[in-house]
Amino acid sequence: MGRALQWPESNPLFKSHPELSFRKGSYTYAVETKGKQTVYSVTDGTRTISLPIRWSFGKGAQTWVLEKDGELYESMVSYYPSIDGLEITTGDAALNPQNLDEAVGRKLRKSEPKDCFGCHSSNAVSNGELTFKTLEPGVTCGHCHTGSTAHMIAAVQGGEFDAAPPDLKKLSTEDISNFCGQCHRTWETVVRSGWRGEVDVRFQPYRLANSKCFSGTDPRISCIACHDPHQELATAEGSYDGKCLACHASKNASAPGGGHNDAKACTVANANCASCHMPKVKLPNGLMTFHDHEIRIVKPGAPYPD
Repeated sequence: MGRALQWPESNPLFKSHPELSFRKGSYTYAVETKGKQTVYSVTDGTRTISLPIRWSFGKGAQTWVLEKDGELYESMVSYYPSIDGLEITTGDAALNPQNLDEAVGRKLRKSEPKDCFGCHSSNAVSNGELTFKTLEPGVTCGHCHTGSTAHMIAAVQGGEFDAAPPDLKKLSTEDISNFCGQCHRTWETVVRSGWRGEVDVRFQPYRLANSKCFSGTDPRISCIACHDPHQELATAEGSYDGKCLACHASKNASAPGGGHNDAKACTVANANCASCHMPKVKLPNGLMTFHDHEIRIVKPGAPYPD
């Protein structure tokens, strides 16, 4: 999460890929890095618009936010590791630019910049307003632990510790899901927004809440039960087996927090549980793949549950 947003000059992608290009219809896109500056360009063969990239969103797949005529735009093309190149930004495939200015990207709606920077950076929002003066790239301690900066200053100066940040581990499973869902999308947000189909596999709190075993109270099935936000994401499927077996290998142990006592042991295997019960799902454009957090028995040929 520390690289959820990066300055262009510190972005490893631009160092390893100083020249990227892509053509869609009558428009050709280029992302070129020279020295510490990276420029995003689009041309129709007659006219060219070139804009410096100011912010890179994402660590693997990356989308760029550009500034043009005082407005912020989401780049029309993004970088995808799965193809090691550029393609149309996820969610923008239906856009049909009628001129070069529209081909640059999608102009962000009034509320979007605050939401985008609020999730991908730290100290970007103050009193409900977006401010770039205090923005810190990526998710720092203060992003989740409100008051941690004041607490640290107090520790260094030997002052009072009245400003200690809240202990997030004391939140209920439901509250943790909603807390993480501020950026990763809550169940309510997805339902109210009407997002349906494989595209919502990106929204893990929503998917997890749809799992039969999710009760909202059992601490064995929550975001932080499986993921330590202070560590790099574990990508080996087998690394989560112990979390699954905490429920599905317990014969007589009582379930904490009102959780399920009737979790059955898998009759097929006791390793690499996520490979079967949290299947990989590709987004409709085929460029990004996510483990589905709706934990279930997956039957061959069954449609995507929504």
